[in-house]
Amino acid sequence: MNTFEFLLQGLVIAAQPMNLLYALIGVTLGTAVGVLPGIGPALTVALLLPVTYQLDPAGSLIMFAGIYYGGMYGGSTTSILLNTPGESASIVTALEGNKMARAGRGGPALATAAIGSFVAGLIATLGLAFIAPFIVKVALVFGPREYFALMVLAFVTVSSAFGDSTLRGLTSLFVGLALAMVGIDQLSGQARLSFGIPDLLDGVEVTTLAVAMFAIGESLYIAAQGDRGPDRIEAVKGSVWMSAADWARSWKPWLRGTAIGFPIGAMPAGGAEIGTFLSYATEKRLTKHPEEFGNGAIEGVAGPEAANNASAAGTLVPLLTLGLPTTATAAIMLAGFQQYGLQPGPLLFATNPQLVWGLIASLLIANLMLLVLNLPLIGLWVKLLSIPKPWLYAGILLFATLGTIGANPSVFELGMLLAFGLLGYAMRVFGYPIAPVVVGLILGPLAEQQLRRALAISQGDLTTLVASPVAVVLLLIAAAALIVPLILRARGRGQVLSQLAASED
Repeated sequence: MNTFEFLLQGLVIAAQPMNLLYALIGVTLGTAVGVLPGIGPALTVALLLPVTYQLDPAGSLIMFAGIYYGGMYGGSTTSILLNTPGESASIVTALEGNKMARAGRGGPALATAAIGSFVAGLIATLGLAFIAPFIVKVALVFGPREYFALMVLAFVTVSSAFGDSTLRGLTSLFVGLALAMVGIDQLSGQARLSFGIPDLLDGVEVTTLAVAMFAIGESLYIAAQGDRGPDRIEAVKGSVWMSAADWARSWKPWLRGTAIGFPIGAMPAGGAEIGTFLSYATEKRLTKHPEEFGNGAIEGVAGPEAANNASAAGTLVPLLTLGLPTTATAAIMLAGFQQYGLQPGPLLFATNPQLVWGLIASLLIANLMLLVLNLPLIGLWVKLLSIPKPWLYAGILLFATLGTIGANPSVFELGMLLAFGLLGYAMRVFGYPIAPVVVGLILGPLAEQQLRRALAISQGDLTTLVASPVAVVLLLIAAAALIVPLILRARGRGQVLSQLAASED
């Protein structure tokens, strides 16, 4: 069967009434959490992991993907009207979008963001559908050493991509890898790091760690910030629709943003933030209205928003084809797959094609739902910003606790939730990224399993790890992903110091 036939089959699955309902719930929740500053799609998916434990796998994953897409859409609303990005990928949108809102052009800014997100999401999802089968064909020939090299690449890129410091990223990763060692060894059957506690023999629950780190830790961190006074929300004045001139200035940035965002999102070390900054820089260089940049240029909203949503679809390429998460939300979605005994990767396309293609097709439907939800209901999304933060975060803490108890009614599990929540809070305070901890816990056992298989086949010969050209290339890319950011940061620091020295002279 070719890609078109698989995609049509997926659309049939995604169009089932229950799956449509899951998609609608996902995009509505995603838009709501995208609008609320400080609550991202990763936190929402983490909260829903224990709640959806008993649900249908396809429906739950469709809902998670809808939350991811919706969060990317909703983040633009607060960036434009409040100058406070709901998502880190929406930082660039605030530069021009809020200036447009202050000038009374908040409507066209929201419209170009929503339509650009729709165009980019549509093109990028089709790109995901056609590129994924080719990557799967390549990945099917991987042996244990290639898979171990791939895991090393995932560890390094996730550690380098999250946070400002590669060292802190690696430290977070090793915390996750240490937690992955807890429990019964899959090959020898020996208990490791269980300290005689029966609850630890099955290892640390990924859902407990994810909920604690993202929900409990984030809530405690926000609560510790104190009350910083009310934010000023710019009213949407005039029509929400775009003029002919706005359309003419927006369609090219939409396409350019898609072309920039999708490949960057699909890279192992990608991320939506990089694509949005590159798109903004590109539009600033190509614009025919340079005087408007910094004062509310519509291209500065259209391009980055398209890049943002294209990158979200691109992120699903390494997740579905190789099982590699490149964003925090993708890491939680990987935990969602494993919650149902599914491992994303090339074999999933062969063993469970209905689920994979149903998920990909549901993204097309979710994209259309988001366009319909966002513009007509903009007043509702703005009202969400008036929810008092104490109520909001108290609700998150209650929901996280009840969800964990519902999935695993154990006092010990509740204690682990609190302990990991405090760990997540401490990591946020000291600037350590949280996502590498979750990635280390999820991928650590898989990496160990592939390493031990490779060594068993070669009878303990370590050179087997570099005997495959594919493994060597992946390890070299991992080394480059570790070293290049360090060089760039050192160069940037050197330029800043030289500028300071010059100014003192």
